[in-house]
Amino acid sequence: MLWGRRREFRTLDGLLADVRAGRSRVLVVSGEPGLGKSALLGYAADTAQDFQVARAEGVESEMEMPFAALHQLCGRMLGRLGRLPGPQREALGVAFGLSSGRPPDRFLVGLAVLGLLSDVAAGRPLLCLVDDAQWLDQASARVLAFVARRVDAESVALLFGTRDPATAGDLAGLPGLVLEGLPEADARALLASVIPGRLDERVRDRIIAESGGNPLALLELPRGVTAAELAGGFGMADPLPLTYRIEQSFLYRITPLPEATRRLLLLAAAEPVGDPALLWRAAGNLGISAEDAAAPAEADGLLTVGAQVIFRHPLVRSAVYQAASIAERRRAHRAIAEATDPRTDPDRRAWHRAQATSAPDADVAAELERSANRAQARGGLAAAAAFLERAAALTLEPAQRAERALAAARATAQAGTFDAALRLLATAEAGPLDEFQRARADLLSGQIAFASSRGSDVPPLLLKAAKRLEPLDAGLARETYLQALSGAVYAGRFVTGGGLRKAAEAARAAPAVPERRARPICCWMAWRC
Repeated sequence: MLWGRRREFRTLDGLLADVRAGRSRVLVVSGEPGLGKSALLGYAADTAQDFQVARAEGVESEMEMPFAALHQLCGRMLGRLGRLPGPQREALGVAFGLSSGRPPDRFLVGLAVLGLLSDVAAGRPLLCLVDDAQWLDQASARVLAFVARRVDAESVALLFGTRDPATAGDLAGLPGLVLEGLPEADARALLASVIPGRLDERVRDRIIAESGGNPLALLELPRGVTAAELAGGFGMADPLPLTYRIEQSFLYRITPLPEATRRLLLLAAAEPVGDPALLWRAAGNLGISAEDAAAPAEADGLLTVGAQVIFRHPLVRSAVYQAASIAERRRAHRAIAEATDPRTDPDRRAWHRAQATSAPDADVAAELERSANRAQARGGLAAAAAFLERAAALTLEPAQRAERALAAARATAQAGTFDAALRLLATAEAGPLDEFQRARADLLSGQIAFASSRGSDVPPLLLKAAKRLEPLDAGLARETYLQALSGAVYAGRFVTGGGLRKAAEAARAAPAVPERRARPICCWMAWRC
């Protein structure tokens, strides 16, 4: 039973009615943790008995895996892939690792997903539920936002649940429903359902006020609290954020559990796929009898193990993982890596191996570099950046470390994270780069300056890079001179000291390379093209 959500129920009921009538609808349900976003998405699924339902869930530790959430959503639809036009079929096949090829065009991937959803919904309406969207991998988030802005008459409902404000992230601008705390009467009724007996009215009012009407706080924080603590508002005067206090309440329930159960919970928290077979194998690697260890957590309602491993709430997962020591986390990741098939899932195995490693390791770094190459081939720039950054951190040899840091900086900049890219660029420049690598570093610095709207910095940085490149790569040097000219034109009045003239003269004097078509600076990043 959901208290105090009649307005939200009406909104969801109306949305589903529109989809039944042949129109597509999108809704982003946003709010802080514990307000009931997942419960409302569950209400929609329970209400839409005549719909087909597809689900995906963002997981923080999977944010580096390109198209991971999109694969969750569309995995069962891939039998229809052959019905898509050839270019779209090929793009989605490469994105999902079903075939090899050039990095897929994001536009074609978006059209492919739109076509796939439309084809599935042709027989019966389709309800797509995407929870914890704040943790979607970047590639999936952008494709789903693309699709959400284009569904029209396909009988598709797209519902997102996210902690991000309605004006933030890739979903900004889509129809939204902002959740707030429960009205006072409903908050009182919910609190009364979990606290037996009479409660002093002043204490009750204080608890409701300090919880902000957050349903999860009202349900979880009173558990295991003494009468004395309850009389004082069960410690809620504490200035710590409400999310932290809810996590702590889950920890109070986890601490008394048997050690094997706590270790199993940590494995489940570190393994984002929710695959029971993988969890059992990893538990076996630690000498844990998984079924016996799972029983106490299931009995307490913290975890459900069925076709998928599901935590009662994302805050249970984060509480378990954050409470573990670094050594315990590494053991968990090592057990999961050993249980992961390197042939079918090499990238997740590489990532878990990296999280289990505390010192430089050439083998793990090389495996991460291969994963980065695969991610780039699928168009997963953020994933490639994460793999390369970790590979650089695990590399001991100075020249190779600098090379990997430079590659990570470029991938990070292409993913749009400019501050992190500059930090990685500084790491690379501190190492023993050769002349060509230093020229590439200068080039990247200028491109980041342009993308960051630091107009006056662009021409001198790119001119410096182009000058360095002249004896090394004439074609790239000319392209860089032309980018410097473009940057000076874009910067306009912000350029002083004859920057525009210098860029134009340098571009004119640069050697021509007919077979190489220079790209304007605004297109140096795939996501800006």
